[in-house]
Amino acid sequence: MSTPDRRAVLAGMMGGLATTGIGGLAGRPQPAAAATPTGWPPPMPAAKVGPRDTRYPDLVARGANQRFRSTPEYVHLASSTDQVVAAVAEAVKAGKRVAVRSGGHCFADFVDNPATEVIIDLAGMTGIWYDATRRAFAVEPGVQLGELYRRLFLGWGVTVPLGSCPEVGAGGHIMGGGHGAMSRLHGLGVDHLYAVEVVTVDDAGSVRVTVATREPDDPNRDLWWAHAGGGGGNFGVVTRYWLRTPGATGDDPRHLLPRPPARVLDFKVLWGWDSLDHESFTRLVRQHGRWHAENSAPGSPGTALHSALLLFGTKLGAVILSGQVVGPDAERILASYVAAVTAGTTAPRQLEKAYRPWLEHQVSAGDSEEILGSRFIVKTGYLRDRFTDAQIEVLWQALSAKPEAGPQGAVWLVATGGKVNAVRPGDTAVVERDSMLKAIYTASGSSARDDAAHQRWVRDLYRKVYAATGGVPSHDARNGGCFINYPDPDLADPAQNTSSVPWHALYYGANYPRLQRVKRQWDPRNHFRHTLSVRPPH
Repeated sequence: MSTPDRRAVLAGMMGGLATTGIGGLAGRPQPAAAATPTGWPPPMPAAKVGPRDTRYPDLVARGANQRFRSTPEYVHLASSTDQVVAAVAEAVKAGKRVAVRSGGHCFADFVDNPATEVIIDLAGMTGIWYDATRRAFAVEPGVQLGELYRRLFLGWGVTVPLGSCPEVGAGGHIMGGGHGAMSRLHGLGVDHLYAVEVVTVDDAGSVRVTVATREPDDPNRDLWWAHAGGGGGNFGVVTRYWLRTPGATGDDPRHLLPRPPARVLDFKVLWGWDSLDHESFTRLVRQHGRWHAENSAPGSPGTALHSALLLFGTKLGAVILSGQVVGPDAERILASYVAAVTAGTTAPRQLEKAYRPWLEHQVSAGDSEEILGSRFIVKTGYLRDRFTDAQIEVLWQALSAKPEAGPQGAVWLVATGGKVNAVRPGDTAVVERDSMLKAIYTASGSSARDDAAHQRWVRDLYRKVYAATGGVPSHDARNGGCFINYPDPDLADPAQNTSSVPWHALYYGANYPRLQRVKRQWDPRNHFRHTLSVRPPH
């Protein structure tokens, strides 16, 4: 493919990537969580789908990362809380290893694992409504983000700052933190989480339903806290979220979540590798990091801009700076940003910008399968400061290699900070509240025969970038650990993580002991587990 052709493919693929960025009293029977709206259609019938059922091939192939596939004894379709309770109870009684799927976008093998015997599939739980009793929006876990944005905006003119891929399910995404293009202005998705309904299993094997809220006097508040960033597959099955912005008053739903703008200024700057020189690349990465270090404080005018610097290697032909700006000063902020990031560079660039209606922009963002490919490897690292020049040189060497030299991937530098950093590390389970960029290291393909080579490329690059900190982004003045919604099982493998920093410190830091206490109380028999799940304390 020629360089112009590669540019055209990338430009089309990246068209929507500007937004890039899973109570009652314990031990007592729980009251109904919340009545669904009058006339709400009944749930789909529950079903146990085994290998002889024509639905089975589709259900076991729902995972976005085709590197992982499982052959469970059956998939239990559940479309209501009662159906989930029955599905969990049956699996627990039979001693089956259970995994739970909502949207199917887990990047690792937490669901599609050879040990999985039963998958509880929540794709039928797609309700969204305003619950007046809790003054919050009820959202079921099978709702895809694109539909969530559409219904919140068209129904009430509000939104929640979650991710950019419209086909991702709310279930695992929210409980892993939920980060997207509006997060610099409005925080993480979990910063707006008011309550959660969870199906859990106690020490006697009994299954129960608990609603936990962020209210200070809620005896189950720790269960809410653990689901505000603790990640999926740890404590039970979430069957409902309630969303309301902290401090929002009154009972008018139009004022209980953030109100997005009518339009956004969408932009994209493109550099072709055929003309991107070493000095321009170095300045671009350095100055992009420096700008975010200077413009990511909560309330800073620069937080009106969200960006992702997409450092694709030479095989894809281009480096892309993609993003959006909101507000009356959008044009000025964008001009200042592009000038600062490109100062002193000589490589030719192409800038495209256009205003788009907010909802159109939000629901047309690229799905992860388009962007990552069907078989992908992903690692992450939060940045509290820009990459050092030595780290930028490592990136240059890996990404500028000639296409025929071997496998290659990409590094994305996605903006965070702003309102995300206005929350204290212990207020939710998301410990990292001091970063300004999220680095994503990835390689992908469509054939299993390329998996090992792509994995080696990503692993090698990751070790070299973090060579000064033992091969991982240990929490220090420059690094802020890793993002649990992009899970990396290598961090729990002593053969791959040879640092002295355990995986749970990279994801949860000082919040991990509290997560362990929640685990001991709510899943004492460790029914819900995977490679990076919270371990019960000894």
